[in-house]
Amino acid sequence: MIQLYWKNATADAVGPEHGLAPTDLANVEHRIIPAHATVMAQVQAGKLGYADLPLNAEYRAQVKAMAARYQPNTTDMVVLGIGGSALGNIALQAALNPHTYNLMSDRGRGGPRLFVLDNVDPALLHDTLRLLGRRLRTTLVNVISKSGETAETAAQFMIVRELLRKHLGDGFAQRIVATTDAAAGTLHEIASAEGYAMLPVPPDVGGRFSVLSPVGLFSAAMCGIDIDELLAGAAAMKLRTENAEMTANPASMLAAIKFLAVTAKGKPLHVMMPYSNRLTMLADWYRQLWAESLGKKVNRAGEEVFAGPTPIRALGATDQHSQIQLYREGPNDKLIVFLEVVKHPVDQRVPEAFTDVPGLAYLAKARLSKLLGAEKTATEYALAVSQRPSVTIRFDAITPFSVGEFIYMYEFTTSLMGELLNINAYDQPAVELGKQATFALMGREGYNDMAAQIKPFTRLDKKHLA
Repeated sequence: MIQLYWKNATADAVGPEHGLAPTDLANVEHRIIPAHATVMAQVQAGKLGYADLPLNAEYRAQVKAMAARYQPNTTDMVVLGIGGSALGNIALQAALNPHTYNLMSDRGRGGPRLFVLDNVDPALLHDTLRLLGRRLRTTLVNVISKSGETAETAAQFMIVRELLRKHLGDGFAQRIVATTDAAAGTLHEIASAEGYAMLPVPPDVGGRFSVLSPVGLFSAAMCGIDIDELLAGAAAMKLRTENAEMTANPASMLAAIKFLAVTAKGKPLHVMMPYSNRLTMLADWYRQLWAESLGKKVNRAGEEVFAGPTPIRALGATDQHSQIQLYREGPNDKLIVFLEVVKHPVDQRVPEAFTDVPGLAYLAKARLSKLLGAEKTATEYALAVSQRPSVTIRFDAITPFSVGEFIYMYEFTTSLMGELLNINAYDQPAVELGKQATFALMGREGYNDMAAQIKPFTRLDKKHLA
């Protein structure tokens, strides 16, 4: 089970200017209660599609059947997607499989090597495809796109599809699974025409909320992750978030602290700092969820508010040596969210060596988990001394269950923050202009006028070149 610990965000720990006093919590509770009631009403009415995913037996069965079909004859899996169609896949793999998973033997892994190509960097695609080489015949390509018209994913897919055609001939379609709209869209039409296996992208779930759908579950199941336990953890957290009492509901309490940090304490920057390399990519997943959901120019009344805490990723203990100087002595504008692991997947003991060296003797026979835990507590203490607030999300262990809990908790927290900030947490209007501009620059039909508007930006002005 995961738990939220917030003592070091209180006024007792960091002072009344930067920490939360009982009056602050009492005041925000008056806002959390109606916000929670609103979100719960939306959940119960089926208006928040992500909330139904932990208990969706149909999606679970479809994913497991597809994995059973392909896992025995697949040595490598390539996921083509971007944003919400990739970050969750990466996060699950990083958290729940060994760091060296792709370096293990085919027999030792228990699933295919996984390559998630979440960018159109030509070197990334070239190097991956070159590595696969003759293994293309046993490679499964999972292209993920609701419409099929996302430029980055479409370009990757066109390249990989052609490569499969050259190597496999008429049977190339048997090595492609399209995760897309179940009824319509460009990718759906291509998949139907060419005979790809298909999994659905839920019509009522935005990409950044889709990791517990076939979008994220399929690659996880293929790579041996227990998706039943992942979904069970999410379902357990769903029950906990139904509690209307703020201090008994980790999502409500986290939303309250984050809301007060932004609106009352001058903390618009929210750093997630896992003390585990396995959880680092969950912080990347959080960054998209938080930024795309809460970064909004206008509120629901159409008034300009420019809302949105900025999500930042750090890694403990690595970034104690690169960022903590700023966090302690720079602007006091950050809330730190630590991710702490009580029991790591494995542990290592330092050998009993250099016991006669004063500067090293204390490390002899110590476990690395103890050292990492001490680093976290030391950082927490140092920040508190500098009146910098922090909270901790404690994982009893890194398991599919606890990762499922974390994902659902942050999704529900995001919904609550949308209510507290009075913004729409489920759209992303500012993303569209960049997409359209890309279409124009690439010569897509119908975007000529925009291409003309962009043209001045394409000219290199040497007056401004140093």
